[in-house]
Amino acid sequence: FDHALERAGVPRSQVWVLDTAIQTIPAGKFSGPLVMTMRWMTPAQAVIATQLTTRFPFNHGAPVHLGDPSVIGADLDRPLYGPPVTQIPKEVMPVFWACGVTPQRVALASKIEFMITHVSGHGFVTDLKADQFCLP
Repeated sequence: FDHALERAGVPRSQVWVLDTAIQTIPAGKFSGPLVMTMRWMTPAQAVIATQLTTRFPFNHGAPVHLGDPSVIGADLDRPLYGPPVTQIPKEVMPVFWACGVTPQRVALASKIEFMITHVSGHGFVTDLKADQFCLP
């Protein structure tokens, strides 16, 4: 949904990938932490992003959390991807989406022997545009 966000005036920014304290709902032997991506946005951009990405349930969907990372157990000092955050900027807020890295963390926590997965940022390769999968 990055292109849709850019068209709506929300510029592309660095993305962090973070473990959280939120546990997924177990499915058989599979369970583990929900992984989220985080981006810094102004409050106005966060409202636009929430309204827009709600239409993309097959491409991360709406944010899962906005604001204080400690509420969801996200440790900005130890991201899975991205540099450690030493100071939270005052003019922006963190906005969090569910991440496709969650199945990888669940696989590790569940100690499965083999899993074919994706590379972060490249979850599904196709010639179709994300706009073709959004809700009207």
